[in-house]
Amino acid sequence: MADHTVKAFTEELDALTQDVARMGGLAEAAVNNSLAAVVRRDNELAQLVMERDARIDAAQREIEKKAVKLFALRQPMAGDLRVVLTAWRCATELERVGDLAKNIAKRALILNQAEPIQLTRSVDRIGRIAAEHLKQVLDAYANKDVDAAISVWRQDDNIDAHYNSLFRELLTYMIEDPRTITPCAHLLFIAKNIERIGDHGTNIAEHIHFLVTGEEITTKRPRAELDSD
Repeated sequence: MADHTVKAFTEELDALTQDVARMGGLAEAAVNNSLAAVVRRDNELAQLVMERDARIDAAQREIEKKAVKLFALRQPMAGDLRVVLTAWRCATELERVGDLAKNIAKRALILNQAEPIQLTRSVDRIGRIAAEHLKQVLDAYANKDVDAAISVWRQDDNIDAHYNSLFRELLTYMIEDPRTITPCAHLLFIAKNIERIGDHGTNIAEHIHFLVTGEEITTKRPRAELDSD
């Protein structure tokens, strides 16, 4: 392969990685803003998250288009193939993160019509953990830092444990005061969306491991059981 062709290919791979990083920034902002909309009861911010989801979807389509083009024209091998495949995979994960953030924003609009409920703080705590994990894994992707990615992967059960605790707390509230059933149900859906955001962050960590090592993680990811203390 001629030197100028190699250089052009390298630039295309770098551009693809940068596109994923920018998309990650959009997804990260969507998560943080959707959580803030819940905590601050901010309808305008919730609406903004919903409107900006189209930008995340467009970014995912553009990355997919570029990846297909690279597969067709460059026929990447070995490490280059992993760069393209990982970018495609991560973009798919981030598109789902954007959808989940939009779902949280939709629930925020409904919650904001009711009286404030104290358990919003518990949702905020699990949200902060998931958002921080997403930030860490996106930094790991940008730096091809497999150790940082594995660190996030090993903390997946932390989000699960918080979700399980919150699940029990919400059920207790609903049993003790039926008037809280509707807002608690919405908070439960929000918490589940946050837990799924954590799962997508963990998926990205696994993709980074494949990118750097060329191997899939075969160990089962850490999980917190629902009936754990």
